[in-house]
Amino acid sequence: MPAYDQIIQEVLNCQPDSLSAEILDSSRPIVLRGIINQWPVVNAAKESSEQVLDYLSQFTTDEPLTVFRGDSNDDGRIFYNSDFTGFNFDVEAMPLSQLVTEIKQNYNQSDASVLYVGSTMIDKWLPGFRDQNDLVIEKYQSLASIWMGNKSRIAAHYDFASNIACCVAGRRKFTLFPPEQLENLYVGPLDFTPAGQPISLVDFKQPDFEKFPKFRTALKSAIEVELEPGDALLIPSMWWHHVEALETFNILVNYWWRTSPRYMGSPLNVLQHAVMGLRDLPPEQRAVWQKLFEYYVFEPNEENFEHIPKHARGVLDEISEQMASDIRNLLISRLKR
Repeated sequence: MPAYDQIIQEVLNCQPDSLSAEILDSSRPIVLRGIINQWPVVNAAKESSEQVLDYLSQFTTDEPLTVFRGDSNDDGRIFYNSDFTGFNFDVEAMPLSQLVTEIKQNYNQSDASVLYVGSTMIDKWLPGFRDQNDLVIEKYQSLASIWMGNKSRIAAHYDFASNIACCVAGRRKFTLFPPEQLENLYVGPLDFTPAGQPISLVDFKQPDFEKFPKFRTALKSAIEVELEPGDALLIPSMWWHHVEALETFNILVNYWWRTSPRYMGSPLNVLQHAVMGLRDLPPEQRAVWQKLFEYYVFEPNEENFEHIPKHARGVLDEISEQMASDIRNLLISRLKR
């Protein structure tokens, strides 16, 4: 296993104003200890779950949010059902105040349902929260989300956006893998997922090494990080991460940003389209398309296009928001044929 300090950095007593470009643009995870210790919600969480729930109540609205409800027998795992025809949880809509009430009622009950709220926009569902509790990502335009619930286990997945995950209440354990571990993580379907991103099918608590033998190789590169209230973790784009909420009540706030404009869309959409359009071509045709992708996408060179007048280069030139919209509309019209 590579040495810890070669893979991950840990910054003790980090301050919010120390989020330098070196940190934000890191290609490796960074643990930021104590970076949100000054948040009132963290101070409430350090007192008790009751206090943090009472603190949240001042920001709740009647706007329903999406809640995953899982069976207590699944040990907190948010996953597929046994035959992969659906999932092992139900989706409900309820106001945050109702969720808070139910979590209070279920404290320390061994048979309590798994209650899990995934990425939820703070400004819409907790208006005013960020006036007192916020982390400013000055270099990038970021989106702030909140995650909460009781004990849960979220399968290893990647995110295209970079991410600072801030532990507000409870404890979170992250197990991280570099992007090149893809083939050893036994990733499930691309287009049928519990929450939008493809996930590893390995149960990290009880890995089946007969079914998933290459997972042993992945574990050699695994990094485990446990966050306490006040701590945060920078997760670079495309790093795989399994997330376990360890307490009867947990809150995480995270900030997403991407280094390319949002109007460029998601590369996952491109991958799915490429699977549909290219994967089943004869090998000799796939080889030609591979060269085309290298020429135009993965290894573009200005010299390749200088024979075309700049005003006529279209998608071969820098893509503006208007051009991205035009391309998207063109693709929609062609896909409908």
